[in-house]
Amino acid sequence: QPFIAINDALFSRVLGPTADVEVIARRPHAFAHEAGVYVPATDEVWFTSNLLRAGPSIRVEISKLRLDTLAVEAVELPAVPLGNGGCLYRGHLLFCEQGSLDTPSQLVLVDPLPPYQSQPILNNLHGRRFNSLNDVIVLPPPHSCGSETIWFTDPTYGYEQGFRPSPQLPSQVYVFNPATGAVRAVADGFDHPNGICFDPRGEVCYISDTAHIHGSGVIDPSKTSTIYAFDVVWHGREPQLQSRRLFAFCDSGVPDGIKCDELGNVYAGCGDGLHIWNNRLFELVKGGKKGGCANFCFVPGGRILCLAEDTIYMVEGLVVEGSTIVAHR
Repeated sequence: QPFIAINDALFSRVLGPTADVEVIARRPHAFAHEAGVYVPATDEVWFTSNLLRAGPSIRVEISKLRLDTLAVEAVELPAVPLGNGGCLYRGHLLFCEQGSLDTPSQLVLVDPLPPYQSQPILNNLHGRRFNSLNDVIVLPPPHSCGSETIWFTDPTYGYEQGFRPSPQLPSQVYVFNPATGAVRAVADGFDHPNGICFDPRGEVCYISDTAHIHGSGVIDPSKTSTIYAFDVVWHGREPQLQSRRLFAFCDSGVPDGIKCDELGNVYAGCGDGLHIWNNRLFELVKGGKKGGCANFCFVPGGRILCLAEDTIYMVEGLVVEGSTIVAHR
């Protein structure tokens, strides 16, 4: 069986009776690791590789997968040499570029159509360089209150993996308002803040802390492998996070990429595949991929694309859609 039902009564609200998993792409290297961004205009999913090392040099490969043919194509993006997480922002791709010893970690906006014009939009906090930006998501404003804001995590993985200078900032979560240029920290107290997402109504923010795995690859079972939940509240036209609480602990690997479906269920790519919790903290489903799933992407038609390093899997037969799929209809 590809999935294990933890809660039979709620299982059918997520996965239909014919839900299944199939391999749709495979490579000899870890080409499918992070991001997973569905672009409706082109019906493609963009994603980034793990760090690819060749002697002293390292790089990240960025690829796109056409959903009609399942063809995978690597794309050269000189402005994003070490890309990691990403999201869709106003029809464009928004990547976390981790930076190097000589170049800053920054948010980079990329046109999904050739020639893939790229533009950095943020690379510092009041003159202090970011550590190594990891994941990013967009929060639409409620009704007409405020502006669309960009939220991102900034752990120290780049320093631990030897391609970034020593940190100048704590491991924090930030919000950036492109309309005003304002950027500020909204959450701290993390060891390695990683994945970030919002519930469908934009009222709850989920952030994972993956200190369980150090950037060197050392695993410390005493460290966090946890998803935290925060309430999103508005003070005037500015969003804030309040009421931090432990939402879920991952018992296999770490909850790397996290996303919500249209019902508010929370999905995480973990050490043994996808884990799914509802917003009342009941774990519904786990498994689906021996060896784990670092990140994933909802695509239309009740499907999920699982990025599992050297393999991409397609989960089919969901009875729900991803919250971002519904939002961009």
